[in-house]
Amino acid sequence: MKANPTILTLSVIASLFFVSFTAKNDEGAYQNEINQWHQKRIESLKSEEGWLNLAGLFWLKEGENSFGSDEKNDIVFPKKASKQVGVLTLKDGKVAFKADPSAQVKLLEVGTSPEFVFEDGKTTTMEQGALRWFIIKRGPKYGIRLRDLEHPVLVHFQGVGRFSINDSWKIAAKLEKPTTPRTIAITDVLGLVSQQPLVGHAVFEWKGKTYRLAATDAGGGRLFIIFKDKTTSHETYGAGRFLYTDKPDEAGNVVLDFNKSINPPCAFSPYATCPLPPAENTLAIRVEAGEKDAKMH
Repeated sequence: MKANPTILTLSVIASLFFVSFTAKNDEGAYQNEINQWHQKRIESLKSEEGWLNLAGLFWLKEGENSFGSDEKNDIVFPKKASKQVGVLTLKDGKVAFKADPSAQVKLLEVGTSPEFVFEDGKTTTMEQGALRWFIIKRGPKYGIRLRDLEHPVLVHFQGVGRFSINDSWKIAAKLEKPTTPRTIAITDVLGLVSQQPLVGHAVFEWKGKTYRLAATDAGGGRLFIIFKDKTTSHETYGAGRFLYTDKPDEAGNVVLDFNKSINPPCAFSPYATCPLPPAENTLAIRVEAGEKDAKMH
């Protein structure tokens, strides 16, 4: 029995339509995934723990550090703070806080013991009105990171520009682990260098060429990559971008979704202390995916 050519043609057309329809559905689902992820990213930036409300970064000297809005203090807070908030005393890597009797300061959580607001890497958040602050340690330096929950930046923030979502920038890679444990030197914007354990190199291909990106631990087995590319200092932030991945599988397969490349905190605030890309993580290609420079929005 001869096959009906008309039926065959219709069958082929139907198959092609189904493939095209499925591809468009997959593309639409991926676009929605990235858009939802981006919305959560924006909400995170604007949250109380986000980067947009940073209002100051003050380094402590050894010994007593008086602080408040009065200019006679060692550290001068914004005008909305009390003239004398109190004294922070740095000694032997511990920071103790004594509030001024006239200041109403809350301790939101006690990370160490009641008398110390920083000890053994644990910090306590202090609050007065819309201001919150806590102690951070960067290399040998100790400082106050100040937040203003009513920061004008929160009102004027217009979001972050992005490249068009393109699923070709969702790239399969292979994690090559070092044969023996080693570290990689990461320099931050303060010029401080720290040796971070190297998880491995994410190796991928783009347009027939192979590229490698050094990765450190993002927690939970996930990878953290800081990189530059040919868009850096042009469309994207001058100090590079961050990329996080899911945990690689047992064979080392991992996905680099450059549509999820983000600005470092320093792109949003002068009071952040960001790590910079290691020299080997400079890509000789244009990664036209992910966030653009926040200042260009």
